[in-house]
Amino acid sequence: MRAKLNILSALAVGIVGGVIASACQTYDFEPVEPLALAQTTVGDVIRAKALKPNLMVLLDTSGSMTLPVNQADPDCKVAGGTPPNDICGQPGGTNCDVNTCPTRWSELRGAMSTFLGNSGSIARMGLTTYPNSNGTTSTQCFASSAVRIAIPQVEDTDSAALQNAASQISSEILNKPINGQGGPSGGTPTSESLKFVSSLTELQGTDRDDFVLLLTDGLPNCNSANPNAGNPATCRCTQATCGTSPLGCLDKDASVQAVTNLRNPEKEKDIRTIVIGFGAETASGVGPETLNAMAEAGGFARNCVNDDNACGAGDTCDPVSKLCGRRFYQAANQQELANALAQIINRIGDTNPCLLALTAAQLPSDPSLIVVYVNDAPMESGPNTWELTSAGVEFKGDTCNRILGSTNTNPIKLEARAVQRK
Repeated sequence: MRAKLNILSALAVGIVGGVIASACQTYDFEPVEPLALAQTTVGDVIRAKALKPNLMVLLDTSGSMTLPVNQADPDCKVAGGTPPNDICGQPGGTNCDVNTCPTRWSELRGAMSTFLGNSGSIARMGLTTYPNSNGTTSTQCFASSAVRIAIPQVEDTDSAALQNAASQISSEILNKPINGQGGPSGGTPTSESLKFVSSLTELQGTDRDDFVLLLTDGLPNCNSANPNAGNPATCRCTQATCGTSPLGCLDKDASVQAVTNLRNPEKEKDIRTIVIGFGAETASGVGPETLNAMAEAGGFARNCVNDDNACGAGDTCDPVSKLCGRRFYQAANQQELANALAQIINRIGDTNPCLLALTAAQLPSDPSLIVVYVNDAPMESGPNTWELTSAGVEFKGDTCNRILGSTNTNPIKLEARAVQRK
C-alpha cells in the first residue's frame, strides 16, 4: 500500500512539476496601442427651395455706446480732463460732438440704416434691445422684456412687407438719441436678454432657419444671478471697480450657456446666434475670449472651410477645426460694421443644399468609416449619389437633383455617421 502511495505521490509530483515547467515558459508580446473610437452623426432636413430665415436683431444700447469710436482722436478729448476721464461720452460727463468725434452709437446708426435699407427683404427681421433701462441706476441691469419690432408673419413673396419691417427697425434705431435723455444707458445684461429672445414664439418654428444677430459693444457684465458678483477672488471685473454690485463682473459662462440653449435639439430648437463685437472692449482683453466662445456655441462662427485665407489679414485659420482665430465678427467703425453685416447676410443666403458639411474633426479617419443616409435609407457612394470631400459629404447627379427639388412640403432628410480613431 505504501508503495502504491509513493508511486501516486511521484506521479502527482510529476504532474505538478509538468504544470510548473509549463507555467515557466516565456512568451514575447507585441505592445498594442489601445484603440479609442468616436462617432459623429451629422444630419439636416433639406428644403432647397427654402423659406426666408427669421432674423431677430438683439441690439446692445448700453451706456458705453456713447463713447468715441476712436478715443485717441484729439476732437474727442475734454479740455482740462485727466486720463482716463479726459474723453467725451462717459456717463455723467461731457457729450461728444458727433460731427467731429463720431461715437459708437452714431456710427452704428449709419451702418444699420444702410444695411436695413439695402437688405431688408433678405429675411423676416425683428428688433429687441437691451438693457431695459430708463437711465436710472436701479434699472441699469434690467434685461430685455419686450420686442421693439416684431418679426413680420408674412409670405416671403411680400417683399414690401419685409422691407417695411426693416424700415421700422431702422427708424427705431435712428430715433434713439445719440446721447442724453432717452439715449444709450445702463449695463450689458447679455445672458438674460438672450434667454428672453429664446422664448419668442416667432423663433420656435421648424419650417425656416432662425437666427439671433447679437450686436454688442461691451462684455456681458450685468447679471444679478452671476455667482462671481461681489466676490473679489472670482469676479473678473470689466470696469474700474466692481464692489458688491452685479454690474461689472464678467458673465461669460451664463452668456455662453444661453447661446447654447438657443440650439437645444431636445426641444427641436436650432436658433443660431451671430455675434458682432463693436468697439475696443470686444477687441481686446477678455473680449475675444468671451465672444469667441459665444460665437462658436452659436453655430455661426467665422470659418475657413473652403479657403484657408478666408479669415483675413492678421487672423489665423485653425487647420483642424477650420475656424478662424477670431470666431466672431469685429468692427471698429461704421464702414467695418457695414462690411461685417454684408458678409453675414451673404453667408445666410449662400448655402449649397447638396453639401452636408463636416468639420475636419467630424470627418472619418478613413473613407470606409462613414455611412450616409437619405430619408433614413443607407446609400452607397458613387458618381450619381455622393462622395466624401474635405468639406463633407457632397451629393451628386440624381441625388443632388432630388435635393434641389425639395420643398417645405416635400423635404429630404440627410444624415452622415462617421467614425474617428482617437
